[in-house]
Amino acid sequence: MKRERISAIKQEFDNIVKIEQDVEYWTARELMLRLGYDRWENFERVVKRAIESCITSGVDPSDHFRKVIDTVITGKNTPKEKTDYLLTRYACYLIAQNGDPKKEEIAFAQGYFAVQTRKQELIEERISYIERVEARGKLKESEKQLSKNIYERGVDDAGFGRIRSKGDTALFGGLTTQQMKDKMGVTSKRPLADFLPTLTITAKNLATEMTNYNVEENDLYGEPAIAGEHIQNNKTIRKMLGERGIKPEELPPSEDIKKLERKIKTEDKKIIAKSGKLPKAK
Repeated sequence: MKRERISAIKQEFDNIVKIEQDVEYWTARELMLRLGYDRWENFERVVKRAIESCITSGVDPSDHFRKVIDTVITGKNTPKEKTDYLLTRYACYLIAQNGDPKKEEIAFAQGYFAVQTRKQELIEERISYIERVEARGKLKESEKQLSKNIYERGVDDAGFGRIRSKGDTALFGGLTTQQMKDKMGVTSKRPLADFLPTLTITAKNLATEMTNYNVEENDLYGEPAIAGEHIQNNKTIRKMLGERGIKPEELPPSEDIKKLERKIKTEDKKIIAKSGKLPKAK
């Protein structure tokens, strides 16, 4: 997500925060619109899933979620009850985790509500962490699907390893997986993808998804045919990156994804304490 877009969304979220007894809180109705939801019925389902997550975590949801009922007058001068929720930072974070991951506002919210200071540089850092971890997860899933697809088409685990390695060589301009590990200082026992930057992980995932699609669409069978397909897809992605002046083998390594995941989990545990509890209802 670009810095300018983050800045714009951040301002929208800053504008709706409320503070009472030194505790920040938001209302669900206002948050709904900032998270890209149009219908209350859909958003309330997300709120309820977040409440369930709170309970599963062993946290009292009443400290972070408070259902309130307002009475509004409709166009026919008829009173009507309107449901809303008061939400702490932790509640908003859980809502973001349970929201639609395809909405960019959801990705932003996961970063925004994870940091207490609301400083943009810290939010940007958190979002970059989340994006990289999510990209790595998508690559694992697409490679798992490819392994399953090609196993059904006469390729065993060793063959899958060779196909994946040939794809790497095509993507990295002739450098093998091991050569890239040596270049990045990655031990032989760790996957190369755990140290690749988000852009390269995304590139590998796209090439793998293309292979998955064409293996099924064209009913490819056997290691030579599938390897050829995967090599071509990685060459195509490399060419596309090259047209934008990007050479995957020249990008610097990123932080070990395992350390990043542990860092995120550690920070997540601090959110509850930093959020405080909703002031008692008057």
